[in-house]
Amino acid sequence: MISHDDVFKIGRIGKIHGVKGEVTFHFTDDVFDRTDADYLFLEVDGILVPFFFEEYRFRNDDTALVKFEGIDSAEKATELTGCDVFFARELVGDNDGELTWNEIVGFHITDAQTGKDVGEISGIDLSTINTLFEVVTPEGTSLLVPATDDFIDDIDREQRLITMRLPEGLLEL
Repeated sequence: MISHDDVFKIGRIGKIHGVKGEVTFHFTDDVFDRTDADYLFLEVDGILVPFFFEEYRFRNDDTALVKFEGIDSAEKATELTGCDVFFARELVGDNDGELTWNEIVGFHITDAQTGKDVGEISGIDLSTINTLFEVVTPEGTSLLVPATDDFIDDIDREQRLITMRLPEGLLEL
C-alpha cells in the first residue's frame, strides 16, 4: 500500500466537465514539464488510490481537463471532485538535484546548531516576497521559517531532512 511519504501533493480535482466523466484538475506543481506518468494518486476517503489517465489536455497554466479510466459518467466523476491529487516521488527522478516546493512538504527541519528537531514542513507560503516553510513543531504548534538558501546547510532526500542554521531567537517567536 502506498503511503503519503511516497507521494507529494500536486493539486486538487475541481468540478466535472461534461457528461462523460471528465474533470478539471487544478495543479500547483509543474511536474508534467519534468516527467511523464500514466497515473496519479487521488486521496479518496483518506486512502491514496491510483487513477490511470485515459486522456488529458491542458486548459491553461494551472488547469487541465482529465479523463480517468473507468470514470465514464458525470455521476462517477462527481465522486472525485474535491479530492487532493498526488504524484509518486519515484517517478520524478532527481531533476538535476532540484526539488520543487511540493516535494519538500513532509520533510523535517533540524537546527544545525542544536541538532534539535524543529518540526515537519506542512506547507509552503509563497504569498510574500520571502518564501516561508510552514512548520508543525513536535509540540504541535505552527511556525514559519524563511526558506532561504542562506539558512539551509544540507538537504537529505533519503532521510527527508533539511538541516538549517537558523538565526538566534527565530524559534522563540
